[in-house]
Amino acid sequence: MALLRTIVWFLYFFGALIVLLPKMYKAKKCKQAGDDAGCRAILDHYVPKWMGTLMRIAGCTVTVNGLENIPKDRAVVFVANHQSDYDVPLTMVYLGKPPAMVAKIETRRIPLVSTWMELLDCIFIDRENPRQAITAMKEAGKTLEAGRNIVVFPEGHRSKCDTMQEFKSGVFKIAFSAGVPIVPVAIDGSYKIMEANHNLMCPGHVTMTVLPMIETAQLDRTAQRALPAQVAAMIAEAKDKNK
Repeated sequence: MALLRTIVWFLYFFGALIVLLPKMYKAKKCKQAGDDAGCRAILDHYVPKWMGTLMRIAGCTVTVNGLENIPKDRAVVFVANHQSDYDVPLTMVYLGKPPAMVAKIETRRIPLVSTWMELLDCIFIDRENPRQAITAMKEAGKTLEAGRNIVVFPEGHRSKCDTMQEFKSGVFKIAFSAGVPIVPVAIDGSYKIMEANHNLMCPGHVTMTVLPMIETAQLDRTAQRALPAQVAAMIAEAKDKNK
């Protein structure tokens, strides 16, 4: 059953990319013409629909707590732990309008997917190229200034289990530079959908908890250095409450 579910999942994943090609090109034309509203209307409708269907095919059910902690009148940086590839659709579907995302430069090589990510103003970072990383941080600042939320996974890689890895400080600088709040997001159980099953899709439940935002504009250097560990502890505590 898991193998059949996985085959159906991949057929839908690639089939939807092909079916949505006209919408992608329309969104691209809108963006090139400066029609941000037209581009966003397409993204806000089709991206959650596509990714939500992927989760339903996998048998993924979701409980979301704390949505009231997301401010409606300002951009934020969502800081989430990273258990699974499913964390991407989770944040795209359940944190309001699809946010931008900080991603590894390698994802830019994925046909069609990379175009959708560019339309979403995702930021691609090459960790081996410090100069490119600085440029990417500036792009992230412009995205926040435009009122768009950004998702970052400070662990850098999927844990593929319940144990969290160290939160790297680099991505927090996006929020510090822009002076926008950080909103911690605890994701619990997403690895059970695929990574715990030899990458076969199996039904499972995920709990996502949005924690109160943390202002960064007035933090001094000492507080900034302490923040990654502080946020990691908050997320770990939220995950433990679900046990």
